[in-house]
Amino acid sequence: MGIAADLAIIVVAALAGGMIAQLLRQPLIVGYILAGVIVGPYTAGVTVGSREEIALLAEIGVALLLFTLGIEFSLKDLRPVRRVAIFGTPIQVLLGIGLGYGVGQMLGLDWLASLWFGVALGPSNTMIVLKTLGGRGLLGTLSSRVMIGMLIVQDLCVMAIMLVLPYLGGSSFDGGALLFAIVRAALFLGVMLLIGTRVIPWLMRRIARWESRELFLITVTALGLGIGYAAWLAGLSFAFGAFLAGLVISESDYSHQALGEVIPLRDIFAMLFFVSVGMLLDPAFLVANLGTVLW
Repeated sequence: MGIAADLAIIVVAALAGGMIAQLLRQPLIVGYILAGVIVGPYTAGVTVGSREEIALLAEIGVALLLFTLGIEFSLKDLRPVRRVAIFGTPIQVLLGIGLGYGVGQMLGLDWLASLWFGVALGPSNTMIVLKTLGGRGLLGTLSSRVMIGMLIVQDLCVMAIMLVLPYLGGSSFDGGALLFAIVRAALFLGVMLLIGTRVIPWLMRRIARWESRELFLITVTALGLGIGYAAWLAGLSFAFGAFLAGLVISESDYSHQALGEVIPLRDIFAMLFFVSVGMLLDPAFLVANLGTVLW
């Protein structure tokens, strides 16, 4: 049955892992990741075969989680922590990247590979932080708003770096291609500003008048994933585009209704993300290199 059978295996394994985590009073994501290890390619027994398709579904989970985050946290909520987020986060990102760059140099990597290594190690995992905060009921606290503000600015910094890094490699620097990428991203943000203030509020009011719950859910999901895809076409992150869509909807009169409709869908796809993370883990490799990993 292909991917249908794989989804059945994943959901059952995630249920078992989630129940065990709940009994041990651990976050559900621990159970999901453990379930991914069990059904992954590196362990014996039942194994998921359609890993690429599952990875695509997991990416949708990341986008939906950030989409709902955008709906929950409007720009007004983040305003009190803007100074910490705007001025503190770039310093944290640069320190993390610098540390990763130094480790890369110690491992014998060239300067560009070391820089990529630093970018990979520097940022925090937004998905895991948000899921943990949500599971503990801490999303409305001041400390969580500070963390979320820093995560948003951090993701923006990383996206800016990722926009530039691909054009630094090779024998020659392609300034024209870099300029085109920057202009393309800026155009997307400009179009989003126009659509977000004019088109989307009108569309939400129009759909709400029809009083069709099904059509409202489809509209909200289409906005989140559609704008995410448009961001990807513009050279930005798919998940970041979904987050922008959530921020736009948060300023409308239908934000609470949109959030209530999307949350069940988000939780299913987010579970797929954490299971897919567990599927990447090779227990034998981890045990053989435990000292290096802990160091």
